[in-house]
Amino acid sequence: MPTISLSNHTCFYTFEDSGKAETIVFSNSLGTDHTMWDPVVAILRPHFNVLRYDTRGHGQSTIQGEEVSVAALGQDVLGLLDHLRLDKVHFCGLSMGGLIGQWLGIHAPERFKKIILANTSAKIGTATGWNDRIQQVRAQGLEILLDGTAQRWFTPSFQEQHPEMVTDILRKFGQNSAQGYAANCAAVRDADFREELHQLQVPTLVISGLQDEVTTPADGDFLASTIPDARHVQLDANHLSAVELPDDFARALIQFVQNEGHLYLKLYS
Repeated sequence: MPTISLSNHTCFYTFEDSGKAETIVFSNSLGTDHTMWDPVVAILRPHFNVLRYDTRGHGQSTIQGEEVSVAALGQDVLGLLDHLRLDKVHFCGLSMGGLIGQWLGIHAPERFKKIILANTSAKIGTATGWNDRIQQVRAQGLEILLDGTAQRWFTPSFQEQHPEMVTDILRKFGQNSAQGYAANCAAVRDADFREELHQLQVPTLVISGLQDEVTTPADGDFLASTIPDARHVQLDANHLSAVELPDDFARALIQFVQNEGHLYLKLYS
């Protein structure tokens, strides 16, 4: 699979170019890799070209240094687009990927047709909480977080009905380097777009999980009410809504990208 050198690291990516008119870039959440999008991408392939990558320090993408910023992670996306000679695309990011999407929409709006911000917030958590997690991971490794991560990411019913999917995602979580995870925790800790969202001029879809206690529907409401051109869909899922409800997630994305407003409204019924 292809990799490129970006900044001071190697970025792993997969680009499914089927000659469609539109391309969507997917950005993973903290602790996952590009495969978290597999269920959604399986639905979207007939409609779009699909570009996925492992965020720096995740999956097969390397990292150097003890901390990274969301701005640097956003620059990675722009570097990848430049490498593939993709001028203007759609972007979909979940959680940390949604923070990257906010940065991109504010600082590089000319590169994006539409942006989807899923299960994210203008400010996620507190500095104290993230510093505690960073110290914990550096001292004890990622295994210490596995049980709590399952509870934060998935509803009890999904864990019961799809134990193999939960196990697979948690296995990949544990395979990340502690250094990479901690460095990206610092990126999330320091990201705060509450005072900049009004500058995000790209049409935006916000997707929230009704059972998400990490980035709540209220956080989604704030994003949608502050971004000038934004819509808000709420799905009955926890934090990884794209994994729990891929059909609903993909339908919302397709309707938004293709401007099917009349169908979009049905998601609220």
